[in-house]
Order: sequence, then C-alpha cells, then structure tokens
Amino acid sequence: MAARGSSGGAEERRDGAASRPDSSNGGASLAAAPRHPLTPSPRKRSTSQSETEPPLLRTSRRTIYTAGRPPWYNVTGNTFKEAFVIGLCGGSASGKTTVAKRIIEALDVPWVVLLSMDSFYKVLSEEEQEAAANSEYDFDRPDAFDFPLLLSVLRKLKTGKSVKVPVYDYTTHRRRREWKTLYGATVVVFEGILAFSNKELLQLLDMKVFVDTDSDVRLVRRLQRDIRHRGRHVPGILRQYERFVKPAFHAYIEPAVQLADIVVPRGGENFVALDLIVQHVHSQLEKVTLSALASSHQVHSLPETLSVMKRTPQVHGMHTIIRNRETSRDEFIFYSNRLMRLLVEHALSFLPLQPVTVETPQGGVYDGRRLNGKRITGVSILRAGETMEPALTAVCKDIRLGKILIQTNHHTGEPELHYLRLPRDLSEDYVFLMDATVSTGAAALMAVRVLLDHDVSEGKIFLLSLLMAELGVQSLAYAFPQVRILTTAVDKDVNREFHIVPGIGNFGDRYFGTDAPGGGGRGGRGRGGGIRASSRPLLMLMLTC
Repeated sequence: MAARGSSGGAEERRDGAASRPDSSNGGASLAAAPRHPLTPSPRKRSTSQSETEPPLLRTSRRTIYTAGRPPWYNVTGNTFKEAFVIGLCGGSASGKTTVAKRIIEALDVPWVVLLSMDSFYKVLSEEEQEAAANSEYDFDRPDAFDFPLLLSVLRKLKTGKSVKVPVYDYTTHRRRREWKTLYGATVVVFEGILAFSNKELLQLLDMKVFVDTDSDVRLVRRLQRDIRHRGRHVPGILRQYERFVKPAFHAYIEPAVQLADIVVPRGGENFVALDLIVQHVHSQLEKVTLSALASSHQVHSLPETLSVMKRTPQVHGMHTIIRNRETSRDEFIFYSNRLMRLLVEHALSFLPLQPVTVETPQGGVYDGRRLNGKRITGVSILRAGETMEPALTAVCKDIRLGKILIQTNHHTGEPELHYLRLPRDLSEDYVFLMDATVSTGAAALMAVRVLLDHDVSEGKIFLLSLLMAELGVQSLAYAFPQVRILTTAVDKDVNREFHIVPGIGNFGDRYFGTDAPGGGGRGGRGRGGGIRASSRPLLMLMLTC
C-alpha cells in the first residue's frame, strides 16, 4: 500500500548518518509549536554510523540512544521479546536515512539501533580496489555485500545481543581496523539499497518500507553527496551512475517495491506515510509489557552459589564500625577498604587452579598451583563499585579493569545502561563484577546480562559485594544460577525505598563524602540498585571518562 503526503525531501547521506545534538541550542530537536507531529527539527550537524562514537538523537521529551540498549531480561535471565525490525529499501540517495531519522524521532522510544547496509560491503582485492578508485567497480549488485556477516549481525540484534559492526571508509573503499559495538534495542531500523534482495534477510524484517523518490532527484542528491563528502569528481560519478547504479536500480531495487508493506513517496517529508509507520510500530510495542526486576521468586534457603565470608571477630568488628552512623568518613573508608581486600582474597580461592611444578632457587622441585584460565578482569558498577578497584589491583597484578554505569529510570523503575567501557576479548576471562552494596539486585542483573552479551561465560562471572540483601541474592541466583556470589554479609530485609535494612547507609555518599545533611542513617542503594544522578563525583567521572 502507498501512503502519500507533502512533497520534497531532505538530502540523504548514504553512510547511515544519525543526528547528534547541537551544543549551541542545548540539544533541542523539535520545534516548540510543530504544525504536524512529524515536523522535522532544525538541521543539526550529523554524525556517521561509520564513526566509533554512538550517535544520539534528542526530541523535545527525551534522548534517544541510537547505539541500542542492553537487552532486557525476565526472571529466568532470558530476554522478553525480540526487537521490532523495520527494513528501509530504496534507490541510492532516495532519502532512506532521512526517513529512518524521522521514524526514530517520532517513535520516541529510548533505545533504538540504526543499522546501515553500507557497513557490510565486502573486503576488496587489490585489483578491485584499483577498479573502485577509477569508478569501475559495481557497488550496487548483491555480490558487493557480505550477506553472511549482515545476517549474523541482524539476527543477534533482533534477539538483544551485542554485536560488532564493521566501519566502512567510503574514500578508501576499505573497512577500518576499529569495529563499532551496538546493542540490541526495542526497535532496529535497517536501511540499504538491497534491503529486500535476500530471502533470509526478508524473514528478519517485521515491517518493510520502500522509499520511492524520482530518479532525477536521486541523481542530483548523489552528485552533491559524493562531491561534498567523498571527494569524487562529476565525470566519475556520472560514469558510475550510468554503468552500475541505474541498471542495478531497475534490476534489483525497483522490483522490490512489490514486497513492501508501505511505500513512502518523496521520502522524509511525507508525514502521512511516516505517521502510519509510527502508529503501527507503537501498536506492536504495546503488546508486551516489559519488567526488568526478578524479585518475586523468593525461597527459604540461600543459594549454593552464595559464599559469605567467615564472620571472624575481625570481620564482625569492622562491620560494627562501618555500619555505625557516627563513624567518621576517614574510618569508614579505612575499614571498608580492609574488608574489600579480604573479600577479593576470599574470591580468589574459588578460581580453578591447575597443578604446576617449579624449581626452587636451591634446585629443588615444588608442586604448586596456577590459575587454570587466561586471566582475571575486574568490572565495577559505577559509582560505588569503583571503590573496590584498589583492593583488586593490590591483590592481582596487572589486572584489566572495566566500568559499567547503570541508573534507574524513575518513571519506569527499570535499570538502564548509560556508560560502558570493557576491555577487549573478555570471552575467556574470569570476571570479577564489583558493587559495594546490592539491595534488589536489578543493577547487578543488568550488569551480568551485559557481560553475557560480550561472550563471558556465566560460570566465569563472580559478583563481589561488601553487603547484600537476601532479595538481591535470590533474584540474581534465580536469573543466573551459575554466577558465583561473594559477600562479607547478607542482611535480611529491604524497605519500601529499596534500601538494605539494617544496612550500611548510602555507601557511595559516605565513601565519597557526598552525604546529604542528616542522611547518614539511610539504607542501601536506591530503587533497583540505581545511582543518585545528583552526586557530584558521578558527574565529574562521566566528564573525565
């Protein structure tokens, strides 16, 4: 079916561009009084999907993270549903990227992935490289694309997995060494000239949209784009268009209009068609209610994967000091650090060791033990989890560190991933996931899910926390029964504000000295293990990271 609307069309960049907030206007993107709900925002500087920085879009109501979101999970640790995938097909410079941006802005959902087919051009041989430099290589036929890689990436995104996507350089016709990481999302918008040309690919698309633009308009846009952004010259552009682009459109792209669910004439300015697309996607998303917290499955006994450090007189005494609301900040830090180091040493005893024989300086032989694995990596859940890093680095030499920032959405009560920095090649590592306190376990659940999506084995994840509530222990053990949970103490209750009782107070505030007046007696962490966004050290951390 075709939907018609106003004429015109914004220039499209074939590199999969997504709008970035302009610092000069505070990131606002929609007009204060739009004449239509899909009225476009003022033109902003755009960033290519081929860059390593994840793009953002800002609407009048919220920020949209177009690099995706961490996958949601249910009480069994599995994702709730697959992402809704919108496929956009159309000729070169037809306005596909503009349509994609308009859809993302109008959908107003927080987690969206924008994936361009252009990222999946095949690696060219030296002979093909020379032909491409002379505008003699056909980039518009199906053989020019790496479909196996494209299908693998899209399948993973659809099921909520993180993926690595090649970064294509249109000037050199090569893939860059650095690949970008995208996360699964509520909605995946996939655009490309041959988006409908593969049967397996079609099966992954929940909605198929064809962007239909006049051939003269497409040619003018292509000339402007290739001259301005790709350093090419008019004779080569026209030669390539007549020899490859135009025949490919008639052979592969134009017939694909029969497969489309919706046809959008004239691209991004056709508000009627775009509104129809948005309404349909919203109706599909509303069929599933998401909930991120596995808190209702309580059992009487604590799980076998939990190991609580032995309550020696020394440990008991240090807990007495740090739990006391009258304890000074210096003492709180000193004894918390001591407990953290003991906890790290306790965790090391659970790592698998293999026998090894070494020769002593006296020439004797000693039968010893060595880590049975590649290495250990520490990952802290910001901000309180970062306080455990010095203890880990003091015990484990040359250890790699990563960071995850998870905050609670105060409107939905769900945890959201806002910052991530992980070392490369985690799949063979034992990972020590660190958080100072765990109340409901929501932040820890999401952090574990993120590690799993970076191919870390569940049995190689160790959660280290100074203090946990039974609720958080049970939630984590139910969702991820192979994760080892290690702590110095477990408290019985969580109050209505999701604070641990009797608790330790707000650990981050007490450690960093950001306590509110009279706030020393408050319980553990906020809703779902979230982080107080108003904390000054957190803002400084995000700026320096």
